[in-house]
Amino acid sequence: MEERTRANPRTPDVTTLDSDTAATVLALYGAGVDARKGLFTSEWADRLREDIGAAYQEALGRPGGAVGRGTNRHYVEIHPEQMRGWLDLVDHPWVRAVCTAVLGPDYELVELGFDVPNSGAKDQPWHRDFPMPSETADGGRLTSLAFNVTAVDTEQDMGPFEIAPTTQWDLPIDFEHEMFPAESLYPRFEGLAVRKYPQRGDVSVRSALTIHRGTANFSAKARPVLVLGVDAAGAGNAEHHDMAVTRRFYDSLPQRIQRHLVCPVVEELTPITQRHSIEGLMMGDA
Repeated sequence: MEERTRANPRTPDVTTLDSDTAATVLALYGAGVDARKGLFTSEWADRLREDIGAAYQEALGRPGGAVGRGTNRHYVEIHPEQMRGWLDLVDHPWVRAVCTAVLGPDYELVELGFDVPNSGAKDQPWHRDFPMPSETADGGRLTSLAFNVTAVDTEQDMGPFEIAPTTQWDLPIDFEHEMFPAESLYPRFEGLAVRKYPQRGDVSVRSALTIHRGTANFSAKARPVLVLGVDAAGAGNAEHHDMAVTRRFYDSLPQRIQRHLVCPVVEELTPITQRHSIEGLMMGDA
């Protein structure tokens, strides 16, 4: 019997969706990625860059505040209250509609963080963000999404994000930790690869399983990008993150957002110690 190398996608029925949401659902089940240009203003993105900058400096100043994701590259997980535009993002009609259509009405907001490829960052190994769950491998369903928001205008020499469309369905055969494909598989991803050059205000969404990497940053500039992770109910990624909100902040949110928060509600926030140990190990020192 021939070895099965890819999951069989079961694309959701999109006939009841508005055309914009339907297009994104079909793209996520097809290419594995979609985007909307100018979803927010450049001024909104500039505030995001300021907030990322403040959180990055704080994280670098304490043990475990930032995890290496390769040479001159870090990942930092933050709390929603560290980002002034968090509610704008999670409450945007397109974001809510896509999450509901792909992940179901009880989707969960589980992660908020950012990647910073600094000057001198090198090509990352091709990877996916976590192992493929059985719901995808056997059931053909996507159970998580990653929204990416650039905080700067991306230029060609700044280490743009590179993604290999359709690979969200590749079974993890010859993948180390079920996340990092063997180098013998790289020609397939390089043949599919598309580089992305988002500008301030653009927002993309992808399956976290779609094979991707950050590329080498030859410029003198950093390329910070926000990551919003969203799960289907019960997908389980929330247990790998330490996002929290204060009671005061939680009470200020509309109920339609409160119901999607599965993180602790606390009286006082504690800085997050990063837990992405496998990614840091596999991608080298930062």
